[in-house]
Amino acid sequence: MFRVFRTFGLALGLLGGVIAAQAPEFAQQYTQRLGGAVDELRRQVAVLESDAQATGTTRDGAVDRLRTNPDQLVARRGEAAQSDIARLARLSAQQEALASATSPLGRVVAMLRDPDVPVAQAAYQDFSPAVPTNADGLAAALIGFLAAWGGWRVLSDVGLRLVRRRPRETTRTA
Repeated sequence: MFRVFRTFGLALGLLGGVIAAQAPEFAQQYTQRLGGAVDELRRQVAVLESDAQATGTTRDGAVDRLRTNPDQLVARRGEAAQSDIARLARLSAQQEALASATSPLGRVVAMLRDPDVPVAQAAYQDFSPAVPTNADGLAAALIGFLAAWGGWRVLSDVGLRLVRRRPRETTRTA
């Protein structure tokens, strides 16, 4: 019976390793999507800045003018422009954090600190699992293996100790 538990623990550890090894690949795909989102937001902000300069105002002045316009459609476009500028700043900061991550699994940690939910959802919907061939993937696989296998070992050891401590009842015949 002990061999079954040990074999199951090993299989669980391998499964945990395979699953955890996907984290660096997801971070890679997230980084690519993030780059696309940043590029598009930069383009939109550049068009706004160009239009503002052509009309003799600054970007912030143009956004304020749009937001305070009595026309609801124009005011909403001003709110959207302000939101795009703020999102561009957030995504650019995260892009820099991902680019400067040098430790093993650094990009995974940088991504998890403050993910952009729409970018993460889009990356997840198109996610393609991959076999880890770099240091980050192998480190993640090892961590996943040790966590799953070690967790199983702890749980099975505790379970075995509880079973061994329980006194067996014997039936007496009178």
